[in-house]
Amino acid sequence: HVSAVTVGPAYRRIGLASKLMRVLEEASTQSDCYFVDLFVRVSNVVAIEMYRRFGYVVYRTILKYYSGEENAYDMRKALPRDVQKKSMVPLKNPVNPWEIELTM
Repeated sequence: HVSAVTVGPAYRRIGLASKLMRVLEEASTQSDCYFVDLFVRVSNVVAIEMYRRFGYVVYRTILKYYSGEENAYDMRKALPRDVQKKSMVPLKNPVNPWEIELTM
């Protein structure tokens, strides 16, 4: 479980985020995981578009996830183990933070 990864302003737009995500996805594939997921503020349009370019989809919305005020998107990308990409089928209804099951 990774809590947060941030690329500092001076290091943006040079492909570092792409490299970090690729390493995470490769390690997760080697660990035989079904998917990689991440949470992002719904207002962070730049990050959401970047993750979409990387192949992530919005799986669900988590209500008031950030400081009890702002919603988050749980974005997912299926890995090779999830051949049918079932882990990426979006949920229809938003969930509350206490309804999230985090497993390791």
